[in-house]
Amino acid sequence: MNALVLMATGAVAATSTYFVNVKLQQGPVRSSAALSLAVGLFFYFYPDLLSGYLTANIPVVFIGASFIGMVSSSVVSSYSLVGISGVIFSLIYLNTSKFFTGYGGGLGTAACISLLVAISLPFLVKNKKVSNGYLVLRKLIFKKNKK
Repeated sequence: MNALVLMATGAVAATSTYFVNVKLQQGPVRSSAALSLAVGLFFYFYPDLLSGYLTANIPVVFIGASFIGMVSSSVVSSYSLVGISGVIFSLIYLNTSKFFTGYGGGLGTAACISLLVAISLPFLVKNKKVSNGYLVLRKLIFKKNKK
């Protein structure tokens, strides 16, 4: 049950940050910081609302998944892809949280990995649609190889 709550938190964090970033035009840093601060303060002032595990982990998952929502709309233009990235981030967090203990940048690294996985998902489906983010990445790679 706790894992489902954290996966939902990841999806909500990524999509809400993306919405504030793109639709409300607040910018990636302000979007992530404002929403993460709101969630962090909520659980700081109401620590007994949920179990101790969820109270400790929901803000961390929200902050990490909000890094996904900082992506540019020219790279990822689909809310569903951003939401899937948030779920993937939560799964990475649940399975590697002890691995990142003591290392800086663990949440950002997990957010980057989950976004790259989600961008590459269209290659696994039958209609072989390529997302705009993959096309931009491919263009950058081939541009560097030609130099």
